[in-house]
Amino acid sequence: MTAVDATVPAKPARKAGTPRSRERAAWGFVAPSLIAIAVFFAIPVFSALLLSLTDFDIYALADIGNVRFVGLQNYERLLGNPLFWTAMKNTGLFAVIGVPLSIATSLAAAAVLNARVVKWRPLWRVIFFAPFVTTLVATAVLWNYLLHTRYGIINWAIQSLGLPAVDWLGDPSTSIPAILMFVVWKSFGYNMLIFLAVLQTVPDDLYEAARIDGAGPWKQFLHVTLPAIAPTLLLVSIISVAGFFQLFAEPYVMTQGGPAQSTVTVLYFMYEEGFKWWNLGSASAVAFILFLCILAVTLVQLAVAKRMGAYE
Repeated sequence: MTAVDATVPAKPARKAGTPRSRERAAWGFVAPSLIAIAVFFAIPVFSALLLSLTDFDIYALADIGNVRFVGLQNYERLLGNPLFWTAMKNTGLFAVIGVPLSIATSLAAAAVLNARVVKWRPLWRVIFFAPFVTTLVATAVLWNYLLHTRYGIINWAIQSLGLPAVDWLGDPSTSIPAILMFVVWKSFGYNMLIFLAVLQTVPDDLYEAARIDGAGPWKQFLHVTLPAIAPTLLLVSIISVAGFFQLFAEPYVMTQGGPAQSTVTVLYFMYEEGFKWWNLGSASAVAFILFLCILAVTLVQLAVAKRMGAYE
């Protein structure tokens, strides 16, 4: 050490902040997000809850003095409305069939793209993900033409096999499968990327150990891949359930809820209550019933996943 270095006074050690000061700093960092959540989520949700307890309609839009507090009458009226139960049944069918189908398709595509023998994997990822980022209304209109009874390419392929054409969007028995084909095609790319990301984190040592023990590809998938990606599988299933419970644009563009109300979903029913008949109080009640349904299904998923050891 030189004489000059010896004369330079050492910097005093910075004192660590007290727990209270660190807590204030943490609240300062999260305060903008909490304010945004309160302004754009909590307050609107609370307002909608209050709205569901009133008879707010088109007359109340002209004069707020026309609003009356009706308590739970909106909910009672909905539970006695056959169309509401039809919408609940249709939404349940979309979720029960669509969620497993979407997850299976996404996981299969991710597993294929994760294989090292597949060439041009970046190109395939872009192709599979492209439907998710395309405009929903435009692709729905395109699928209307693909599913057309006389001119659609899907019926052309069916008839080329000697089978009769199918009225996909005009028959109540095929309208839900037709929309499900479109929804799965449109959305599976997003889940595929999530699965692909987590599959790439599974250690190769686990697969090597399984191969040494004599496990084939299917047993490796069941006993190595699925346990490793279980938390991500739970996340994707929760997201998918929420998405299928909130189907609106697809039946609105492709079938307008028909034929014979076979594709009316809860969100479509809520839209008609609020913006066709201007029963905004009733529409708000539909929204909260839908929220409770999604919450209940999510809690069941979490309970089942916890019992199976998918997460702690």
